[in-house]
Amino acid sequence: MRKFNIRKVLDGLTAVSSAASASSASQQQQAGNRETEIQETLQSEHFQLCKTVRHGFPYQPSALAFDPVQKILAIGTQTGALRLFGRPGVECYCQHDSGAAVIQLQFLINEGALVSALADDTLHLWNLRQKRPAILHSLKFNRERITFCHLPFQSKWLYVGTERGNIHIVNVESFTLSGYVIMWNKAIELSSKSHPGPIVHISDNPMDEGKLLIGFESGTVVLWDLKSKKADYRYTHDEAIHSVAWHHEGKQFICSHSDGTLTIWNVKSPTKPFQTITPHGKQLKDGKKPEPCKPILKVEYKTTRAGEPFIILSGGLSYDTVGRRPCLTVMHGKSTAVLEMDYSIVDFLTLCETPYPNDFQEPYAVVVLLEKDLVLIDLAQNGYPIFENPYPLTIHESPVTCCEYFADCPVDLIPALYSVGARQKRQGYSKKEWPISGGNWGLITQSYPEIIITGHADGSLKFWDASAITLQVLYKLKTAKVFEKSRNKDDRPNTDIVDEDPYAIQIISWCPESRMLCIAGVSAHVIIYRFSKQEVTTEVIPMLEVRLLYEINDVESPDGEQVPPLPTPGTGSNPQSIVPQSHPSTSSSSSDGLRDNVPCLKVKNSPLKQSPGYQIELVIQLVWVSGEPPQQITSLAVNSAYGLVVFGNCNGIAMVDYLQKTVLLNLGTIELYGSNDPYRREPRSPRKSRQPSGGLCDINEGTTVPEDRCKSPTSDVKDNSFSRSRSSSVTSIDKESREAISALHFCETFTRKNDTSPSPCLWVGTTLGTVLVIVLNLPPGGEQRLLQPVIVSPSGTILRLKGAILRMAFLDTTGSLVPPAHEPWREHNVPEDKDEKDKSKKRRPVSVSPSSSQEISENQYAVICSEKQAKVISLPSQNCIYKQNITETSFVLRGDIVSLSNSICLACFCANGHIMTFSLPSLRPLLDVYYLPLTNMRIARTFCFTNNGQALYLVSPTEIQRLTYSQETCENLQEMLGELFTPVETPEAPNRGFFKGLFGGGAQSLDREELFGESAAGKASRSLAQHIPGPGGIEGVKGAASGVVGELARARLALDERGQKLGELEEKTAAMLYSADSFSKHAHEMMLKYKDKKWYQF
Repeated sequence: MRKFNIRKVLDGLTAVSSAASASSASQQQQAGNRETEIQETLQSEHFQLCKTVRHGFPYQPSALAFDPVQKILAIGTQTGALRLFGRPGVECYCQHDSGAAVIQLQFLINEGALVSALADDTLHLWNLRQKRPAILHSLKFNRERITFCHLPFQSKWLYVGTERGNIHIVNVESFTLSGYVIMWNKAIELSSKSHPGPIVHISDNPMDEGKLLIGFESGTVVLWDLKSKKADYRYTHDEAIHSVAWHHEGKQFICSHSDGTLTIWNVKSPTKPFQTITPHGKQLKDGKKPEPCKPILKVEYKTTRAGEPFIILSGGLSYDTVGRRPCLTVMHGKSTAVLEMDYSIVDFLTLCETPYPNDFQEPYAVVVLLEKDLVLIDLAQNGYPIFENPYPLTIHESPVTCCEYFADCPVDLIPALYSVGARQKRQGYSKKEWPISGGNWGLITQSYPEIIITGHADGSLKFWDASAITLQVLYKLKTAKVFEKSRNKDDRPNTDIVDEDPYAIQIISWCPESRMLCIAGVSAHVIIYRFSKQEVTTEVIPMLEVRLLYEINDVESPDGEQVPPLPTPGTGSNPQSIVPQSHPSTSSSSSDGLRDNVPCLKVKNSPLKQSPGYQIELVIQLVWVSGEPPQQITSLAVNSAYGLVVFGNCNGIAMVDYLQKTVLLNLGTIELYGSNDPYRREPRSPRKSRQPSGGLCDINEGTTVPEDRCKSPTSDVKDNSFSRSRSSSVTSIDKESREAISALHFCETFTRKNDTSPSPCLWVGTTLGTVLVIVLNLPPGGEQRLLQPVIVSPSGTILRLKGAILRMAFLDTTGSLVPPAHEPWREHNVPEDKDEKDKSKKRRPVSVSPSSSQEISENQYAVICSEKQAKVISLPSQNCIYKQNITETSFVLRGDIVSLSNSICLACFCANGHIMTFSLPSLRPLLDVYYLPLTNMRIARTFCFTNNGQALYLVSPTEIQRLTYSQETCENLQEMLGELFTPVETPEAPNRGFFKGLFGGGAQSLDREELFGESAAGKASRSLAQHIPGPGGIEGVKGAASGVVGELARARLALDERGQKLGELEEKTAAMLYSADSFSKHAHEMMLKYKDKKWYQF
């Protein structure tokens, strides 16, 4: 057994801030002898944890708003999140603390502020003039529920409608209530006996701010005169109202109803609608009313100077369109376009050229917020094409099942992936620029490339450029296209081990330097891919089938000395290997009718055209064994320098030479130990042996057992319909015996205690905390590599930790990370010329060695992290020199050995929500922060750390949350974030025209201050709502700094603003005098011009 040097362990645990020690190969040296100590540069001040950005589609969206001047879009969600989008690359995420659903959003147009109304009856004012928006004020309604809000353009008074049918008015500057209230019983007919229902709409007449249009749910609409405090007109309809919209001239408005009708009303004719339209109703003969349709949830009425107005609506389809997808209907003149959507419509907005409601609207696009997508429709082009969405909102196109994050990749990778991905783009998008174009990009302070790979339920992988806190899709790979698809449920092979998503990706192993990619899927399949820029057609897809079940018929070598590279009949521990050219039959079954030797998926046997990008090198499938389905793969590793891929599950481990397309190793987990098995594994009762969640069959070494030794006498074929859940009812003996392979790591290191030089090997970690080492004997490079077999043999080395092994890595004498060997990428579809071949012959053996020339005296350190602890083990002596118990009460979900600030550390995420980092090799704790409890398996499945202090996880089914644990990144984050608010001139108000000005036409303005201010309206009841100052109040001074400088800046800003306002006042006065002067001149000139003309000459 290994030596246990207690002094070194204690030394490792007590080293706190001084650079801790990793001793030389001579373990007998005293702790005081510090000559060969590794200098550790990382200290706790290098670490700080903070969220950086959130990417993806806002999960469960509920509200939408657009600032037409700043050109910024806001989306609110059912969980109280707020997402703001400007130009591509400018995005921001904020969260309401209460987590209540956002029911409505209203921009203070061109002011850099936004009001949000929440389902818990609170209103919040967000300041968008800082990089991280914050709440300036909040107002909580105590007695009434908020149903609708309206903020007129360039007004500071917000109308708030409630469930009781009342309207309150909020001053958005001070966030206080006005004493002016419109009570429902004053608004409706006095003779009306019933309550009109909640407020569903409020808007002012575009031509007269003094008239407020109020829509009640029951079907009543009231035009309220704000000055005289009474209703001018009441419009009643017997169908419930969902929304109301004005014609810009203020003489007509349109309502949408629950029976699928639209009613257009003339303002001065309240008795009946001017027109009733049923956009999707079948017109019946005999003048009867059309059949009722589904409710029209929203309507917008937008005018154009040159042509007919646009009426845009959602919903309203007839009831007989069962199974029809949700639609947006665009009515323009006599044409009606019905645009089908992939998901149900949450809300939509028409983007118009002007922010002024009393001008021709000139709509140019419609933004449609769907349940799981954001669509922009170009109204100016025929056929209404959609804009190509530049935001990374398709993360969830198919549910994410796993992800990996690579920071500091080779620089040529992103351009290579982008060039093959560019060919996958869809055609037929609008030719125009994306219309949401507000904000400015932040400064790029990080220059290294970052790539995120997401694996999906449909078997696809997406490669994303994640450099400098942005996200952009580069390339998509569909792994399912190698398999035959079943047309319908009946015709599906009954070998499926999962009911849904048989192609789902579970594990991704990627070597960025060689570009070799390997995936493991849920149907116990592994696919190896090479990257190529050439298109190829593969006549026969190379494939192997592996029989991986711990069921040994004949054990000739108990210690598993050497497994022949090719199978020979009669040795059950060897794989069932298929020559790549032949496609095996999938209907094989054993003598007693149990399914046997059948893979879960059927590989296509027709030629496969492979586009540039990732192309299939080899498909490996685990097969059913005597009615037992293959178990899902739990770990996977690929190595381009060795040409090997290895994977394991709860039955055992298999290694494949993907260059020669042969299986090299196929062992049950217990066989890996040989005679050194530390566990007493009890045989299981035969009754349980059918249960997939149970354990392994016991084995007595050296005995021959009949073929169907592990079959249960009671089992029959029905047992194949089993649940894949890890049953908690499995007994401890079952769990003990079901030892899965949980970590795999190829490396070049010392395999045994007496080794004098490192050699290629594979380190295997199991769920019971064992680490085993397998020696790899590789043939020379070049042609010999394809002709001679790779010889694989267990080394006998066994190390033990507490908890399942998660991650392994190796350090050299200086404490630097020794990366696994790799081959540089080359285009393999182009034949090499002679010089290249000579180069490659020389190159290959070199690339196998990770460090230039390891002298015999040099040693290495193995870093092993398990669910409970981490150990640093000196090699070749195998002494544990440092040990750290990471957690007693919880367990580590993810551990990664990463580089940061020219050094390396171990980063861990625990199930109790803690993120921790430890120095290497001494395992000093550097960071321990409670970040996020494990609320669901999605977080556990997707959390990953990478180099330079970056990490990410899937925070919702549609969004990736990125975070950093680097102090330097936290400090630079403010600069890197984009700015949402940019100073923009508000467009000029529409020209009223000479005659309208002369005869009192055009828009009527209203002094709202005079009506709603405290002097006129008095104070509102204190118990009605309570004001809560927001945390952004101090921060909110236009993104100001902190400390004394911030105070000075604020004071100067206040003075500047006062001066600016006074200056503006002077300018306005001067402008008014000037316009009065010019008006009198123009009037005089006109009088002279027309003085002598007769009336008919005008």
